[in-house]
Amino acid sequence: MLHTIEWRTASETEKASALRRPAVRVSAELRQSVESILAAVHRGGDEAIRELSARYDGIAPETLRVGPEEFARAETQLDGEQLAAIDLAIANVRRFHLAQHSTTVRVETLPGVVCERISHPIEAVGLYVPAGTAPLPSAAIMLAVPAVIAGCPRIVLCTPPNQQGNADPAVLVAASRSGVREVFKVGGAQAIAGMAFGTESVPKVAKIFGPGSAWVTEAKSQVAARSGGAAIDMPAGPSEVLVIADSSANPRFVAADLLSQAEHGVDSQVILVTDCVKLAAGVSEQVGIQIEALDRREIARQAIANSVAIVADSIADAVELSNVYAPEHLILQVHEARGLLPKIRNAGSVFLGTWSPESAGDYCSGTNHVLPTYGHARAYSGLSVDQFMRQMTVQELSRQGLEGIAGAIITLANLEGLDAHAKAVEIRLAEADR
Repeated sequence: MLHTIEWRTASETEKASALRRPAVRVSAELRQSVESILAAVHRGGDEAIRELSARYDGIAPETLRVGPEEFARAETQLDGEQLAAIDLAIANVRRFHLAQHSTTVRVETLPGVVCERISHPIEAVGLYVPAGTAPLPSAAIMLAVPAVIAGCPRIVLCTPPNQQGNADPAVLVAASRSGVREVFKVGGAQAIAGMAFGTESVPKVAKIFGPGSAWVTEAKSQVAARSGGAAIDMPAGPSEVLVIADSSANPRFVAADLLSQAEHGVDSQVILVTDCVKLAAGVSEQVGIQIEALDRREIARQAIANSVAIVADSIADAVELSNVYAPEHLILQVHEARGLLPKIRNAGSVFLGTWSPESAGDYCSGTNHVLPTYGHARAYSGLSVDQFMRQMTVQELSRQGLEGIAGAIITLANLEGLDAHAKAVEIRLAEADR
């Protein structure tokens, strides 16, 4: 059952507690363990990865790279319905992300002063696809498709092996059908280290993408902080959803949406905000009923224990509360949901109306499910093609163009006490006057 609070009568302490996310605790022990893993892989390469995989995962594949035979075998291990679902997801994600492809910008800011912005794909990117409590072929699709569309020359994917020493077949099929064939059976912090530093088998990459455990998250943070280390996609935290619902919402639908996120992990957080006391009670009842039928009900129960139903005075107040919380996923189960969209400022991905469950975005509507969590939606965006590219600017000035802005350049350079900047212009103009 969801703990319910009346927002108007709640104390400031109660309000803060209701919106407080489960703490992401990185213990000194975990931090030091990750440091030692990174150092070991940096020194020992493939052999260190095998030793660490045996220690932490209980399996050390003799060959880290997935070969053609394993790719072919994976195709035979999925049935037609599973293959069709993967293909549909890839097609929709590709269709949406193709529309995001960057174009060159060219502007003549003044006569003879031409400025451009040119986009290039990052030369080598690393994708991490978890396979802890469950393999995630959807993550392979969400990471691989925009990387391929961006045109990254080298795309490396790491995913943990199972106890037979193989990569998950669904992950392999999703990766290969998305356009990625350079896949390695490596998991955890050692996978991040392998991609960040490079080994005999695992190529070094410039940027690492993808979700993972606390070990993976900490490893990404540490390699990104190193001089010359790989960049990372975004800060990460536990999964979360906030649902805004009014009296028109179906309590069964709302409860199902909350539970679909709660089953991710014990540290997931789900929040309902409504202006209807009756709906809050109905949703809470439905959560109690539906949770009993879930395979991962024990995980969901622990997540629900960290969650809350908030009764606000109005839907407008609910929107403001959501903007403060900045959820990873925001579901609007209200009458005329699209009308609220202009008021939504902070959210990773928004789901409008009765027929837009969060699971659609997780799998195959077309949007990307790699999203900012833990309030980072205030400043970060979800994964897109742009994040697999880098932009550089170009300027080309004619003599007329330089003469047109020379006075401003010289004035500003002198204002900052940088006379060499000024002279770079003055010398040219003097030469031109000869």
